[in-house]
Amino acid sequence: MSAADRLKIFSGTAHRGLAEEICRELGQPLGSAMVGRFPDGEVDVKIYDDIRGADVFIVQPTCPPVNDTLVELLIMIDCCLRASSDRITAVIPYFGYARKDRKDEGRVPISAKLCANMISAAGADRVLTIDLHASQIQGFFDIPVDHLYSKPVICDYFAGLTLNNPAVVAPDVGSIRMARAYAASLSAGLAIVDKRRHSANNTTVENLIGDVDGCDVVIVDDMISTAGSITEAAKTVKQRGAQRVLLGATHAVLCGQAMSKLAEAPVEEVVLCNTIPVPKEKQLDKITMLSVAPLLARAIDRIHRSASVSALFDGD
Repeated sequence: MSAADRLKIFSGTAHRGLAEEICRELGQPLGSAMVGRFPDGEVDVKIYDDIRGADVFIVQPTCPPVNDTLVELLIMIDCCLRASSDRITAVIPYFGYARKDRKDEGRVPISAKLCANMISAAGADRVLTIDLHASQIQGFFDIPVDHLYSKPVICDYFAGLTLNNPAVVAPDVGSIRMARAYAASLSAGLAIVDKRRHSANNTTVENLIGDVDGCDVVIVDDMISTAGSITEAAKTVKQRGAQRVLLGATHAVLCGQAMSKLAEAPVEEVVLCNTIPVPKEKQLDKITMLSVAPLLARAIDRIHRSASVSALFDGD
């Protein structure tokens, strides 16, 4: 069996389209498998391909419904382990539960650590992911983690636009490192929105640190969930004299009232990556979708060949 024959890529039900796109990039067929449900809702998996001694990659973002997609990933890993595959890499473009990465008050879990433990315990040998909500989550795993960044994909898109006097804005303190990297790549100014979080779904903008008057502004974050923070940031920079306002984010969680907030926000364009599938009813005219399949395909190829993946870690 040749090295190429030993590479097997499978997909859960979370984002089969992305897995198929990755396979096209690699010139590989998508592995044959059944991933379904028993009548009571339990996950049922069967791998039809012979994967004994194979290098297996399972593409499954743990996106909403997170509990379903996470359990499906765990069972697929266990299935491949029991089918005697040589190595199992969990390709998790979006890692759910990542926002619970620490005990920020008493008597709360660290859910991200628990999920990391379960993936390792299920039998995964390594993890490939994009833009973790908190970089320290890499350390929650006792197996190797290849943490890619979507910045080359999104930044290249913005670089192709005609931006006059560009400024990159971080919608909160947690996004400063990402915004600084974008600002350096785009030769742009940097500003920071100072916000106060009152609850999981309630934040208020207190101040804007930096000058955006007369600028074309790019607001960047790792995800858009309810869209509250990023649309409030857009309103703030517009009030401070920004000309065009564009949003860029990796993960399109888009829950709650996100779509109505984005539709009403003073934003010209919302640039998102396809780490999470976005249904047609959520694809506004102002939304531009970029593919991370080429990035993931290059990483999978390098991992399979035991080549360096560090050249793809363009996060700074």
